[in-house]
Amino acid sequence: MELDVQPLLLAPGEGEAVTDRRERTLRIKAETEQLIVTWFRYEPGQKGPDPHIHRHHTDAFYLLEGDLEFTLGPGLETSTAAPGSFVAAPPGVVHTFRNASDSTAIFLNVHAPSMRFGDHIRGRIEDFDQLDPPADGGRSLEDAVLSGPGDGERIEGRSTTIVKAGGDDCDGQLAVYETILPPDNTGPPLHFHRRTAETFLVLDGTFEFTLGDEHAILEPGFFAL
Repeated sequence: MELDVQPLLLAPGEGEAVTDRRERTLRIKAETEQLIVTWFRYEPGQKGPDPHIHRHHTDAFYLLEGDLEFTLGPGLETSTAAPGSFVAAPPGVVHTFRNASDSTAIFLNVHAPSMRFGDHIRGRIEDFDQLDPPADGGRSLEDAVLSGPGDGERIEGRSTTIVKAGGDDCDGQLAVYETILPPDNTGPPLHFHRRTAETFLVLDGTFEFTLGDEHAILEPGFFAL
């Protein structure tokens, strides 16, 4: 069976740099119909768009370094996310974010499905799936996902998996897991997925990755699709 997919392996710092200024960097790590993964660096005072909703896709964030302040829900409630936190706004949940700290914030941003977000940030299209908050305030804050460092269901086996978002979270559009693999242990046998894209970011340690017929040693910051 031949599949119309483009596997991807990127070293730290690689990817399409859409914006790279003193105050912020935006780098696209992977872009498919199922999702787009972007790497952000926000210096103190940098902020995202004004409060808004998406109609058809989930907007999600994973903090790598520093703190990021999120504003979510009809009441525009604010919380601060530290490294290891995962925050997601499914369709209809009002949200925005900013770096309110005095240190650099580095985070991943995932739109699932991608909904041409890449073309939007490249300035190629204006008609993107993003609207002002509705008059009723949008969906409840309870529909958002706020998972702090170390939070999530722990599944123990050959590895330890922490479920940051899964099941019905994010309206089924995105699942996020942290996996701790002990030395000399392996993941599942070589396999593929028919309908989903799977991505990996190495946070710590050294990880041997097999992609088709290729083998690579991944260190912290390496990204694979």
